[in-house]
Amino acid sequence: MHLAYPAVLSALLFCTGLYGVLARRNAILVLMSVELMLNAVNLNLVAFDVWLSRTAEEKLHSGQALTLFTIAIAAAEIGIGLAIVLAVHRNRGTADIDRLRDTAEGHGPDDEGPGGTRPVGTGPADEKAEATA
Repeated sequence: MHLAYPAVLSALLFCTGLYGVLARRNAILVLMSVELMLNAVNLNLVAFDVWLSRTAEEKLHSGQALTLFTIAIAAAEIGIGLAIVLAVHRNRGTADIDRLRDTAEGHGPDDEGPGGTRPVGTGPADEKAEATA
């Protein structure tokens, strides 16, 4: 097999992941897009390792070893990323990246007031209660 086939597939995967990171609003979909990008890198590493081992008669397989490290780092990244997203969703009530703001800066209608308290009638639970009433 030629090197061009996995390289083109890897480029398509990476571009799809990049589009997902730039265009999506949901944090879970952004994490999935990052995983697509990492898988594209893994495909490139293995493809170039096979190509180089055929041309140089190298038996080290360093590209495959780097792929294993990348997979381990991606698993840790997903575990920590999902934990952060779940904690933010519990506290803020949304996983929408556009609605999440740094609470220290005081942006948006869901911000807490001084002392860490919300004004009465401004929380996510109050909005749901008003919508059902």
